[in-house]
Amino acid sequence: MKSMRSLLLALASLSLLAAATITQAQQPVPDAALPMPPRPTVAMPQMPTPPPPALDAISYVLMDYQTGQLIAHHDMHMRLPPASLTKLMTAYVVDAALASGKVHWNDKVYISDHAWAKGGAGTDGSTSFLKLHHYYPLSEVYKGMIVQSGNDAAIALAEHVAGTEGAFVQLMNAYAQRLGMKGTHYSDASGYPKPDLYVTAYDLALLARALIHDFPQYYYVYKIPNYTIDGIKQWNRNALLWRDPSVDGLKTGSTAEAGFCLVASALRNGQRLIGVVMKTKSLSDAANQDEALLNYGFRFFTTRTLYKANQPLAAPAVWKGVSDTLPVGVTQAVEVTIPRGHYHDLKASMDIPATLIAPFRQGQRIGTLSVSLDGKVLAQAPLVALKTVPEAGFFGRAWDSLRLWWAGDKARPAAPAPAAAAKP
Repeated sequence: MKSMRSLLLALASLSLLAAATITQAQQPVPDAALPMPPRPTVAMPQMPTPPPPALDAISYVLMDYQTGQLIAHHDMHMRLPPASLTKLMTAYVVDAALASGKVHWNDKVYISDHAWAKGGAGTDGSTSFLKLHHYYPLSEVYKGMIVQSGNDAAIALAEHVAGTEGAFVQLMNAYAQRLGMKGTHYSDASGYPKPDLYVTAYDLALLARALIHDFPQYYYVYKIPNYTIDGIKQWNRNALLWRDPSVDGLKTGSTAEAGFCLVASALRNGQRLIGVVMKTKSLSDAANQDEALLNYGFRFFTTRTLYKANQPLAAPAVWKGVSDTLPVGVTQAVEVTIPRGHYHDLKASMDIPATLIAPFRQGQRIGTLSVSLDGKVLAQAPLVALKTVPEAGFFGRAWDSLRLWWAGDKARPAAPAPAAAAKP
């Protein structure tokens, strides 16, 4: 009887221990895992965010480069003729060929009959005045296309990269699809007007962002103020390069069908914005309106890094593993573009299953991090395991199985982890 009483007492103690352990393990991820940043001791009135400037461009977009978030836009998916803005995609394809080693910066580029007849000195379009049947270094022809907007340079580069302009156009459209430019179709390398040549302001912002991000080694060409070849000097048509030292690209375009267009980018205090204006009345109008967009964005919006890559954001409980907790985080920094003065209005939440059962491998997706402002989701990122947690041994798994059985439905609540505050 004494031994039976001891056994019952031991079982009762184990049961109490199991219940206490389950209660502790099932505590939700505390808000302290992502603490609120310190608030000002003196409450300041919140700065209102005015609407974007009134523009007479048919279509426009203002995009933050780092996050890709839109700050302002109007009819951004309207399909319009791009004129020489076509050369931005021509440059992207050439950049890709340079980066892959298929062509080289010092290659000799031939000026063919086709390049000269469609874009040379005998045409009424913009030209670099390259001589028929002559060879020029690829670097010089490239500058001629970007700085002087030479049609002859664009066609010659297309033929050098792909053999023919037609084959090059197929590459242009393939890259457009890859970049998500759903409202764009190219039919030539120079921007010569055709019914099936069209872009959207939003797609041009995507392309500008890709040019800067994917091939930064060639981006310097866009801010070259003037360029001389064969004794002929021409000037970059982007007037913002002279007005604003923070502007370092990209390009103008103009035809009777397209009007006057400008894709511009500027970098101020670590923040880069991209402005696109389509179909204005003059190059001066295009510069004025793009400048107004950029100034609006820099004045009233900011981009903040909320969470750095590979840093633990939470450590939820793990069952049947060699570790009792699993650190989770994001693999890429989470950044958002928000109106100035609204940082403390951000809300962040982690959607993590309440019951996590090992094994877990490092990098395995566990849940989702969401950041919102005024009920609108600004950013989402996968939450992943930051370390590997193998299965426990037989007795560890058996013990956790007993704990899970004892807890029953309480071990698997349907609600996700509670909201957690964003932090700088």
